[in-house]
Amino acid sequence: MNFIKLVLFCALVALLSFACTQTTGTTNSATTPTASPTAAAKATPAEFATARANFKKNCEACHGENAEGGIVKVDNKRLKVPSLKADHAIKHPDADLVKKINTGGDGMPAFKDKLKPEEIQELVRFIRKELQGQ
Repeated sequence: MNFIKLVLFCALVALLSFACTQTTGTTNSATTPTASPTAAAKATPAEFATARANFKKNCEACHGENAEGGIVKVDNKRLKVPSLKADHAIKHPDADLVKKINTGGDGMPAFKDKLKPEEIQELVRFIRKELQGQ
């Protein structure tokens, strides 16, 4: 009796294994093509919509549209604004960028009362991915 149960069990396992490895043969013409690795590196326009708007509203005036910084005049003071694409900005950990955006300093205003913590985090991700290409 045990031998018959063992044979039936083995047959069931073999049948299930065979069934699970078979393809259905049907095609779906509405499938989305797989994105290439380079296409996946760029964010979708909606992915950083809020961060892009926050950058434009709060950062672009000093850091510039392309985040390259330069000399700007703020409150009758000339400031040398750093590029967010330069090595020093790229090498800083995210925590340093979050702290700088929160507390400001060296002529930069603090944004902790203007932006929510999650908006600041998203702004850092936007800077890393879209402006620094990381």
